[in-house]
Amino acid sequence: MHDQPSDASLEGGSTAARQDLKDQGVVLEHVLMVHPTHLTVPELVREITAGAADFAEGDRFERAIRDLTGLGLLHCPGGVVVPSHAAIRCKQILGA
Repeated sequence: MHDQPSDASLEGGSTAARQDLKDQGVVLEHVLMVHPTHLTVPELVREITAGAADFAEGDRFERAIRDLTGLGLLHCPGGVVVPSHAAIRCKQILGA
């Protein structure tokens, strides 16, 4: 699938692939931290970027939300970002 990073891009990792993984980590950690509070995509991006008006930065985090949704770690019903049961369970297992 085009929306999901390939294993090859994760291993050697281009700078862009590493940045994508970092952004996904930031998004997932934030969503799990505020859970059970649910935020819309714009609210979540605003919180993560501290309200910065930089379009490129906001776009990076919107892409991270999309990628995590494609991987099944987030759900976005009606534009509201919620962690999947798998993401919540993983947090519990890791003790985070």
